[in-house]
Amino acid sequence: MKTMLDRRRRPPRRVLGAVAGACAVLALSACGTDTPTEVSAARLVDPAEFAAAVAEPDRLTINVHVPFEGDIAGTDLSIPFDRIADQADRLPSDRSTALAIYCRSGPMSTTAAESLRDLGYTHVVELRGGMRAWQADGRPLTGI
Repeated sequence: MKTMLDRRRRPPRRVLGAVAGACAVLALSACGTDTPTEVSAARLVDPAEFAAAVAEPDRLTINVHVPFEGDIAGTDLSIPFDRIADQADRLPSDRSTALAIYCRSGPMSTTAAESLRDLGYTHVVELRGGMRAWQADGRPLTGI
């Protein structure tokens, strides 16, 4: 007489083998690399790291927020987040130039970061939480 365990349906061995093989490939594909598994258009940084980035002499800092609600000291350009590609002539021709971008709260700079990535810029930092996070960290804005 068969027990309840004998009656349950089991997947065919070839299915189990395929699943195990796929898991092994996924696990091994991440081994030995320093690249993150998640691709981002820019590296998100907190206000302290953003302040350090803005202070770097060769980094270009861009306010991408519209409408204007103030700047972070050291801002070099204001380009609306949705006009990055249209105003690419205002950006450095050297796509390896370090850039720092921010907006009021984050979504506009995320869109701008994607546009910069599409244009070929490779060294972009983005202020996590935007000017709101900047101010919450006790840092002032200028021009308001």
